[in-house]
Amino acid sequence: MSLLSVMKPETAWPEQSFDCDGWRGEMAARIADFDWSGTALGPIDQWSKSLRAAVQLLLASPVPLVMLWGRPGTMIYNDAYAGFAEGRHPFLLGKPVEEGWSEIAAFNRNVVDTCLSGATLSYSDKRLTLHRNGQPEDVWMDLHYSPVAEDDGHPAGVLSIVFETTGKVLAEQRRDAAERAFREANERLKLALSSGIVLGTWVWDAVTERFSGDERFVKVFALQTGGEDTWPFDRLAGGLHPEDIERVRESMRGALSREDGRHEVELRIRAPEGQYRWALSSGRYEFDNAGKPVRLPGVLVDIHERKIAEDKLLRLTQTLEERVAEAVTARVEAEERFRQVQKLEAIGNLTGGVAHDFNNVLQIISANLQLIELATRDRPDLTRRLHVVSEAVTRGGKLAAQMLAFARRQPLNPAVVNPAKLVSDMCEFLQRALPESIKLTTSVADGVWNLFVDRSQLENALLNLVINSRDAIREGGNILLEVTNAELADGHASGLALPAGEYVRLAVTDDGAGMPDSVKARMFEPFYSTKAEGQGTGLGLSMVFGFVSQSSGCVDVKTQVGVGTSVALYFPRCLQAEAASPGGVRPRASRGGEVVLVVEDDPDVRLATIDMLAQLGYKVLSAQDADSALAALQTNRDVDLLFTDVVMPGTIRANELAKIASAPPYGAAVVFASGYTRDIIFHEGRLDEGVVLLKKPFTFDELARTIRQALDARR
Repeated sequence: MSLLSVMKPETAWPEQSFDCDGWRGEMAARIADFDWSGTALGPIDQWSKSLRAAVQLLLASPVPLVMLWGRPGTMIYNDAYAGFAEGRHPFLLGKPVEEGWSEIAAFNRNVVDTCLSGATLSYSDKRLTLHRNGQPEDVWMDLHYSPVAEDDGHPAGVLSIVFETTGKVLAEQRRDAAERAFREANERLKLALSSGIVLGTWVWDAVTERFSGDERFVKVFALQTGGEDTWPFDRLAGGLHPEDIERVRESMRGALSREDGRHEVELRIRAPEGQYRWALSSGRYEFDNAGKPVRLPGVLVDIHERKIAEDKLLRLTQTLEERVAEAVTARVEAEERFRQVQKLEAIGNLTGGVAHDFNNVLQIISANLQLIELATRDRPDLTRRLHVVSEAVTRGGKLAAQMLAFARRQPLNPAVVNPAKLVSDMCEFLQRALPESIKLTTSVADGVWNLFVDRSQLENALLNLVINSRDAIREGGNILLEVTNAELADGHASGLALPAGEYVRLAVTDDGAGMPDSVKARMFEPFYSTKAEGQGTGLGLSMVFGFVSQSSGCVDVKTQVGVGTSVALYFPRCLQAEAASPGGVRPRASRGGEVVLVVEDDPDVRLATIDMLAQLGYKVLSAQDADSALAALQTNRDVDLLFTDVVMPGTIRANELAKIASAPPYGAAVVFASGYTRDIIFHEGRLDEGVVLLKKPFTFDELARTIRQALDARR
């Protein structure tokens, strides 16, 4: 029977093998039994002569061969290839190559298309990633592809010769890595020898388990005595730091299990003076033909300076991280404070505008009340009721003043203040505001610096803080009023929104209930209060915040629920000395007959003011805005005093009108009257030099005294 008959399923393959192992092997039987009718090869009994010959050639080959037939690349392979396919065999038989090797489908598609066009392909150590044992694995192969012709001569399949070279490639890589490491070590050794930092060379005999070394090595470990030229490890261990002995042993043992046999360890050697110095011990095992370790030659290099530098750098890096973390925290806190200040600024602007209109209303009520009191002096039954209304107007005026303080729109009257003297003067008064169960203690540092602030506003601020501390103490407790100097080098580092400089710190600390974060976040908002209804306006702390901010300072609050609260006020240091208390008698209110020009845009306020000045005996002219007032000045050059509101409509501002009126040829005295000045006549919280301001609502006595002072000062 011919060899072609071996392809028939009914053939007894061993009897027709002609002693060819491939023709009677596993794959010959599988190919004969496989149903090829659904593949590109077709039924086995219809195979062409060329296909049968190619399959017989493939089966007979001792090297891994696989044939990819037709456009799908249907796979048919020999016994050697079945061993290469491992777990994919016999699944691959009769499968399209792109399905059988799906992870390299694109590569195989190119192979089939190229060879069916009549070309050949050949790869040496081709790197592919195949799925083996359930995970991707890099493999290398020699691959050779040739077209297989049909009976008519056209390419119908691809014959593939497959040799896996992974073992060879990995061995070459290890060899190359070892050669590179050897070259690098050799270069390092040459560099070390040339730089003079080599402490010695040594050899560890793996058979006798003893060291030998050159003169430098012997000197480093003080091995000169005894006349020996080799030493056990324990002899060298005496010169090592106790913490390093076991690490050196482990490194030498571990080198035996490494593929490159490399030993490298940092250790500390005791110098003759007793201190330890860092060194690097490195070497590589040498093996005999049987793979047994024979000797470990090595070198000892001084790395002490490098280790010291690395340690310093490590410490610097660690502290740098800490400093960066602190700076970031301080920045976050500063940004949060800035957002809070912006929020309070917006509320302050609104509050200031409300206070302006409120003061105008109060001025109308106050002026008319005083005029009614003058007209009804013979009606004692009305006097009491008028007094009650007058007291209400006074309280309203204080409320408006507190609103302006928060809005930082109140004109301050700053002077040099000695905080030690101020606290001493206030101590008795503050104690009277506290019950006997609360003890007030003051602590003033020696040599505390002076301040440049509005004394009355500072007194009010401290009183507010003490009263708040009092209310936070449910039963008995302590309040500490402390005054110290503070030098701030950096606002971010200190956590305060202040530039670097010298400051005075006034702090009120209590051991009361403390505040949760939700309350602390809103404590400076106007009209916000945690007290029971009727026990406070909610403007005390907002007034403190506004006054301190207007005085170029800041407020720092520290609080903990159940522990207490500390509110510290920081003010810039003043280098000037405190002035002596002014002497003399307070100017009294008096009547006069001079001409006063009243400028006020609110008609009700204007009429009330005109009536009050007329009652005081002055001749009064009036204007509804600065433009009309300028016309009146030009018409009546005998005006003695300009009495003007600050915030008015018109093209001419109040301060510009005042400059014109006070300059030649008019030479009039000027008094401003306002409940909200904005920044027209005061800057940085202080009235401009020479400005006289009468705050609304004002009384007859305040009006008379201010007018008289201004007129007398003109003379």
